[in-house]
Amino acid sequence: MPDVMSSSRLIGVGVGPGDPELVTVKGVNALRAADVVVVPVMDSGERGRAEATVLHYVGAEKVVRVVFALNERSDRGRREAAWDAAGARVAELLRGHGTVAFATIGDPNVYSTFTYLAQTIAELVPEAAVETVPGITAMQDLAARSGAVLTEGTEPLTLVPVTAGAEALKDALSGPGTVVAYKFGRQAEAVVAALRETGRIEDAVWGSALGLDEESIRPAAELDGTPLPYLSTLIAPPRRDGGRGGKL
Repeated sequence: MPDVMSSSRLIGVGVGPGDPELVTVKGVNALRAADVVVVPVMDSGERGRAEATVLHYVGAEKVVRVVFALNERSDRGRREAAWDAAGARVAELLRGHGTVAFATIGDPNVYSTFTYLAQTIAELVPEAAVETVPGITAMQDLAARSGAVLTEGTEPLTLVPVTAGAEALKDALSGPGTVVAYKFGRQAEAVVAALRETGRIEDAVWGSALGLDEESIRPAAELDGTPLPYLSTLIAPPRRDGGRGGKL
């Protein structure tokens, strides 16, 4: 009988920003080939985007819901305890199965819960192999749906989680290239102010619930500072006055 422990694998699978059609073929194959698929849920128990997307491709009997403190920032002790508990649960699954997939919205290497899980598993089950399957990010989806161009020529691209504070976003907006902001719904007023102060608001675009029934995509100039959904995405391109290829 093969040693499950020595051959176990944890695979972080990026399942995109919400639209089930934006899961890669490799991602779908990884979900279907896994023995179990773990999906992160908040302690409220509501179904998240990752779980909803996964259920388009695998049966519910294969899905294991594991609670994470996904939005907990104020209480570090509670957050750490939730990560430890989640890691212990996934470690238990790895000890009983050959391959465990963990579904995460977007990409598993971009501001993903999977990063913390992988670190925990490396300590609890060091013999398990850890892999990732890349996923489509919200900024890519918003760019496609809105027509915004993320980068041209030699322009840099800066990604800022506004959970780091509106000042970090303002600093980025004061620099060159396109700025993308994530997770800023609660600080929408400060984000709009930063866009106006830096002269970036006219060409900026905002979106949330991309690919879902409640999708909303609007010019940032229409935002009035009212709080927005937590998983909001903003693209603020630089001014491009050089014509075609002007940034080459």
